[in-house]
Amino acid sequence: MAGQHDDWGIELSGLEFRYAHGGFTLRIEAWRVAAGEHVAVIGPSGSGKTTLLHLLAGIFTPQRGVVRVGPHRIDTLSDAARRRFRIRHVGFVFQDFELFDYLSVAENIVLPYLIHPVLRLRRATWDTAAALASSVGLSDKLRRNVTQLSQGERQRVGICRALIAEPRLILADEPTGNLDPQGKLRIVELLHEQARAHQATLVMVTHDRQLLDGMDGIFDFDRLAEHVSSEEAGS
Repeated sequence: MAGQHDDWGIELSGLEFRYAHGGFTLRIEAWRVAAGEHVAVIGPSGSGKTTLLHLLAGIFTPQRGVVRVGPHRIDTLSDAARRRFRIRHVGFVFQDFELFDYLSVAENIVLPYLIHPVLRLRRATWDTAAALASSVGLSDKLRRNVTQLSQGERQRVGICRALIAEPRLILADEPTGNLDPQGKLRIVELLHEQARAHQATLVMVTHDRQLLDGMDGIFDFDRLAEHVSSEEAGS
């Protein structure tokens, strides 16, 4: 369970986060996700869903409270330690893709291995990238520049990159927002498959309630109305 810190569950307690410019405060008194669970995060725009993912990844740190992911107490780590944690253990599917336009599809997928020495790029890494690309219908586009891809194809590249290092925590921010109905189901299926294969915990933000089937739990921000206030950006 999440309280046992030798696994890869999630534990938040007494959490409070606010942006420096004000206008937004996120409070979560307690939230636990057992290791290996697949959880959907839902709620209205501006309620703090993306902020929650950023806190779990160590991109943000709270002003108060505990953020624990597996054996790591994220809120106490230095910037460098949080970055190492993120590169090695977190697969993040960003809503706006975060691809590098000057790189090929294959290079974007293996990007975590190119930007941090904690991961060692091997021939097998390229083979894994090719296998992931094939699983999302991009096997014939590995050498193309990502600027030549459609929005949906770029989203699939971002998903492959998130999975390349076999992360223990997969965070997906609206991973199907640019896909057709059939593509949505295939991508969510892929996320479930990869999470199960590597005993990873999956947290997925979505507005699409059709994708909630197969989830072990749902974290609904509508039920946190007393803990969340927002006046500006951030979903």
